[in-house]
This record gives sequence, C-alpha cells and structure tokens, in this order.
Amino acid sequence: MTLQSALKTGLLKVFVYALLALFLIPALTYVFTGYAQRDRDERFVAGISQRIDAEKGMPASEKQARKDYYRSNPPSTICSSTDPQAQDYRAALCERYGEVWQFTLVRTVSLWTMVVSALLLLAVLGLGALAFVDRKMQYTSFVTGWRLTTWASAASLLVQGALAVWLSFWVTAFFFHQYSPKFIVLVGLAVALGVFVAVAGIFKRVHWDNQAVGELVSEADAPVLWKRIRQLAQRLNTEPPRNIVAGIDANFFVTEAPLTVGNHTLTGRTLFVSLPLLRILDQSEADAVLGHELAHLRGGDTRSSARLGPKLVQFDHYRHAIRAGGLSAVVSPVLDLYRTIFEIALARDSREREFKADRIAAKLVSPAAIAQSLVKIAAYAQYRDRIEDELFGQNQRHDNQLGIARYVATGLAPYAASADFLDAMKTANVPHPFDSHPAMTDRMRNVGMSLAESDYGAIAVRAPTATWAQEILTADDIEQRLWSAYETEFAQDHERSLAYRYEPATDTERAVVLKYFPPVSFALKGDATVEVSIDGIRTSADGTTVFWDAVKDLQFKESSLGNALVVTHPEKGVIGQKTTKIKLPGLKKEKDHFNAVLGAYWQRHQIMRVQQLEG
Repeated sequence: MTLQSALKTGLLKVFVYALLALFLIPALTYVFTGYAQRDRDERFVAGISQRIDAEKGMPASEKQARKDYYRSNPPSTICSSTDPQAQDYRAALCERYGEVWQFTLVRTVSLWTMVVSALLLLAVLGLGALAFVDRKMQYTSFVTGWRLTTWASAASLLVQGALAVWLSFWVTAFFFHQYSPKFIVLVGLAVALGVFVAVAGIFKRVHWDNQAVGELVSEADAPVLWKRIRQLAQRLNTEPPRNIVAGIDANFFVTEAPLTVGNHTLTGRTLFVSLPLLRILDQSEADAVLGHELAHLRGGDTRSSARLGPKLVQFDHYRHAIRAGGLSAVVSPVLDLYRTIFEIALARDSREREFKADRIAAKLVSPAAIAQSLVKIAAYAQYRDRIEDELFGQNQRHDNQLGIARYVATGLAPYAASADFLDAMKTANVPHPFDSHPAMTDRMRNVGMSLAESDYGAIAVRAPTATWAQEILTADDIEQRLWSAYETEFAQDHERSLAYRYEPATDTERAVVLKYFPPVSFALKGDATVEVSIDGIRTSADGTTVFWDAVKDLQFKESSLGNALVVTHPEKGVIGQKTTKIKLPGLKKEKDHFNAVLGAYWQRHQIMRVQQLEG
C-alpha cells in the first residue's frame, strides 16, 4: 500500500472521529436539555392547570383560555419571549442563574456550538481542498488552516468543557435527584488543564533542526565534480548549489532550508550526495540523478519545502501536545483531519514533482541513464537494508568495526542473481528523506523507458567505467570516518537491544544486560531497602524475592499508612488471583523513580520472554 492510499484509507476514520469531537458533547447537551425542558414544561402546565381548575368563581371559558396560554407559552419558551403581557411570568421563572434560565441558555449555546462546528468543518475541508489546487496555495492554505484549527480547538475545548461540567451536575441531579461535588470538581479540573495545554501549545515555538550526517566537499576537494554540477545547473537555467555535502546514506537530495552538518549550519542551496552510490553509478547515471535533484531546485520544490517544513513541524508538535494533554485529546481529531487532508495533497504533489524531475533529467541526460540509476540505487538500498537487518537480528554482540560496506560490496552480486531480488525490485522505490517517491517501475514508465525484469540483476552489478566518487579527493577519508561513526552507533544500538533479548543464560550475556539494567536499590524506613533487578523485586526486611516470571501485574498503592506494591501472580489463589503485598514504608520522595524503574525492568522481562519464545 502506498503512502497516499494509506492516507486515503485512514481519512474516513479520522473524519468520523472529527465529527464525534465536534458534535458529540453539544449534541448530547442539546438532546438532554430538550428532554428536560419538555418534562419540566409538562409538569409545570399540569400543575398550573390544576391550580386554575381549583379557582372558584372563574368562568370556564377564562379557565380554558388561561390553560391554553400556558400550553402555548411553557417555561422553555417564555424566557426568550418579548411579549409585554408576560413580564410577570418571565420575572417569576427566568431569574438569572435559575434553572429555567440555565437550561434555556445551555440549549442555545449547544445549538450554536454545533452550528459553528459545522462551519469549522466546512472551513477545514475547504482549506484542505485549496492545497490540491496549486502549490503556491499550499503555504497560505496550511498557515491559515493551522491558525484556524489550533485556536478553534482551544475555543471548542473551552465551550465543550463548560458544557461537560454543567452536565456533570445536571444529568445526575435531574435523573437521580443527587449530584457528586467531587465528580464535578474532577471534570472541571480536567477541563481547565486541557484548555491550558491547548492555549499554551499555540504560543510554544518549536525549533526545527534539519540535520544530515556527512561532510562538506569544497571545490578544492572536487573541482571536476563542482564544474560538472555547475554545467548541469546552467543547462537547466537554475542557480547551482552553494554547498555539497557527501555522506554514506543511500540517497541524494537537495534543500534550501538551513541544514546542520556536524558543527556547521549551511544556508542556501545544498546538495547531498551519497558516496557509496556514486561508487556504483557510472558518471552518466550519476548525472541523471544530479539532474533530477537540480530540477527540484529549478522548479521551486525546495523553496516551497523550506517555507512549509517548519510550519508542519510546529503543527505536528501541537497535535502531539494536545493528544498528551489529558482531556485536550478530545479535540485532536479535528487537527488530525486537516493534517491528513493536507498530507494527501502533499503526497500527490510530491509524486507529480518526482515525475517532472525525472522527465527533465531524462531530457538532460537520457531515459536509459535514469532507468539504470533507479535500478542500481534501489538494489543497493534494498540489499544494504537486508544486511543491516540481519546484523541487527543476530544475538551475538558486535564490535565497532562491522564492515557493512564490505558485506554489501561482496554480497550484492549473489543477491542480484537470487529470486528474492526480483520480488523485492517489483515494488521497490528509491529512498529519499523528504518525499514519498513513486515506485521505481512507475518512474521508468514516466520517462518512456522499459527495462526487462530479467535485466535488473545485470544492471545492478554492472561496474561503472568512471565515477564521480573518483573525482572527490577526500572521498576515501570521508567514507572511513562516517562508516566508523555509523558502525559504532549501530553496534551500541544493537548491544542495547541485546539487553532486552538476553535472559541472560551466560556470564557474558549477563554482563551486557547489567550494563543497561543494573540493580537499583531504594531506601525504606529504618535500614530496610527494596531492590529492583533483572531477576525481580527483593526486600531486605524479610529477604523475599518476587521473581519476574511470578508476576502477572503490578499495582503501586499509596496510603497514609504507608505505600505498598501489590503483585498479582499468574496462578489462582483461594479467592481470585493470587497476590503478594510488598510493603514500602518510607518510600515517598522516590516513588516516581521507583515506579519508572519498576516499569522499565518489568517491560524488559516481558520483551525478553517474547524474544525467547520466538527463538
């Protein structure tokens, strides 16, 4: 499933959630107030009719007229009446903050909340539609929608929160003739916290750090390559990059956003080139790739991304804050709806930009060069991912010199001759850090080039006659430094994962696990301690150890008499599940740290058991 189809599949789900977020509480409030008002009207009219009938000396016709008047003007409508003859009637029933006044006001507010919510939904859909019209409209559309949805979400949370607090009193008071002050206060505090999170998130500024792992290549380090890139840029009638960064990631890209590389922040147009890919691409194939990237510069794609990128990041941070803010999460579907619509527009635009850049590169160099470069890049990326997955999946600890580049170089040819290779290449795409690239075969058809699948293997391993990597004087040193740092980090991540996989069964394995999960001791009252380790939970007071395999669930209990940990065991007890209560007297200030450590070690044990079962 492509990114765009996945987004479309999720759009209906997000839309339904957005409808619930916008209309559920006001609709429930509107229905409840209507029901309550009708009930109150019936009881009021019945009561006053009895009083009228009890009046002596009043003609029957007058009695009937008065009863008809109250039936036509029940309490639910009288507060909004402007009839001067009903002034005393209104004064008696519509006292400010009284029941009739409250129900009339809340019903009106709930109705207008639904109306405004409908308008907001239409605005979200309309602004989302504008993003499909033209790329120039995307920035304006998104910024407008961003400001509208964030402020509207905060306002919606405030209004709907107020309705929820009102309902928390009146629903129980109306149906059960009682209410819970604690419940009302709890709802009110949750609403206040949610509103605070929503408003604070609007004003929070997020730092957008666009990073790349690589090293700058100066013109003195690669004069011929710089000259070639300037020639290609001139032929495309666009300004050449100001910076060239060489790295070992399996992709090429251009950006006009500030890019952090090491200790430097680069501005202006920057081109990232992959040294491993430049070594397997013939110069003409690499020219096609470079022409493709320069076409993005000419088309304004990178300028548009540089403007829009920080806004997208800030909007996504706001969405995350809303989801994690307790009650504020109820309005997040509205934000998700707009973001999903916009992401579909961006994905479609990205696909069109890639096709256009490919056509420009094919005209600049040749369709064959584009097609062959796609096969080589996809094959390298697929095989490198496979090698790294296999290395990461091994249960033996690696040293810092894994030799991933060597594994890929020696194993690519056998892989390209395997049946797995053709299956992988049928759905392959070329990796890219910023865009969702179309499938490789679609890109070939776009430039009018058709390669037989049986030729993929030969193309993937075809040795280039001359490469641009040979023209970078510092290429070998850059690769050595980057691969060394990459493999060191890879080995560290792998070792950390082993700490979750090992039981441990040997002293060597135990040393790895203890490196990341050493025993942690917490002081209790007196000289007692409780220790959390990879084996379980042990208290010094009685020397009891509860091993992790004997744990089904953990629950920390706070009490004025002393905190305790209730351990639920897998086996049954006399009544229900068997439990053990571990008393923790004196554990107060460190209770949060204790719970965090307890959760981490319990999670490690569960992951380890699953890994052991899978084998």
